[in-house]
Amino acid sequence: MKEYTFFENVYAVVKLIPEGRITSYGAIAVYLGAKRSARMVGWALNASLNDNLNIPAHRVTNRNGLLTGKKYFSTPKKMQELLEKEGINVQNDRVEKFKDLFWDPSIELL
Repeated sequence: MKEYTFFENVYAVVKLIPEGRITSYGAIAVYLGAKRSARMVGWALNASLNDNLNIPAHRVTNRNGLLTGKKYFSTPKKMQELLEKEGINVQNDRVEKFKDLFWDPSIELL
C-alpha cells in the first residue's frame, strides 16, 4: 500500500470540498491529525497552484473566512472570482456567511 505525503493528503481532502462551500487551513490540519499545521496546509495549496494540479484551493480560507491565500493565485482577484462563480459572496476579502458555508472535514468525512 502506498504511503501518501502530507501534501497529497491535503489535496485529497480539498478535492472533496463541495462546490459552493469553504473550509479553513486549520480544519484540514485537524482532520489530518496535525492540529498545529495550518500553515503547512497553506504551503501545500500554494504548491498545488504552481504545479497546475487542479486542486480547488480557492475553497480554503483562514479561520475567519479571510482570503489570505489570494496572493498566490494568478491575479489578486482570482480567488474571489472563483468563489463568486460558485455563488459565494466576498466583501473586503472576507467570505460572507462564512459559518453557514463552512465545511468541516472532521464532521463531513466521518
